[in-house]
Amino acid sequence: MDEELPDRLRAVPVLAGPLPSFDPDGAEPSPGRQFARWLDEALDDGVPEPHVMTLSTADRDGRPSARVLMLRGLGADAATFVFASDTGSHKGHDLAANPHAALSWYWPLQGRQIRAAGPVEVLDAATARGDFLGRRETSRVAGFTGRMSAPLTDPDTYDAERRRAADVVAADPRAVPAGHTVYRLRADEMEFFQGSQGTFHVRLHYVRQGGEWRRGLLWP
Repeated sequence: MDEELPDRLRAVPVLAGPLPSFDPDGAEPSPGRQFARWLDEALDDGVPEPHVMTLSTADRDGRPSARVLMLRGLGADAATFVFASDTGSHKGHDLAANPHAALSWYWPLQGRQIRAAGPVEVLDAATARGDFLGRRETSRVAGFTGRMSAPLTDPDTYDAERRRAADVVAADPRAVPAGHTVYRLRADEMEFFQGSQGTFHVRLHYVRQGGEWRRGLLWP
């Protein structure tokens, strides 16, 4: 182990600020609405890529996996979060075997973290088609290039597949890969973390109980 690494890491500023305040008493009764409020503030404050999030899944044996992708939609009232992938990808296999996941966001500029966890469902084919066709051409070409998460033998193979995929999209701009899928996570638990430059970070926790939300503070 690099003996200098701990000191180098401790020297990196954390929660340097200035950071916004967060009064949990003024938070929304629904975590979906609270997420929408914080997302609006992140967009207004120029937080880089606030829609980018980490998706964590687990296979049937409980082995976890995580990757970064984009939020594709939000149901604020129901606290639902939409994302897309291919059924043949690693995360697609995980979700088929274990349809539960967690999402997390970290916005360093504001010292804010959000996490959401709950069951995941597959949305209809029309939604998947609309999501794919609404993307830029380069993204659609990527969707037809090879098999997501499959081993790649060499860069030349990728280049050849990308040229083939570009021909597919050029020949039929309305084409959609068979495995392209849109998923929706319905949160049954969420947490909003507001860091501070002191030691008392605010952590507001929501848990869904039946049709209602119960909320409370967690120790920082």
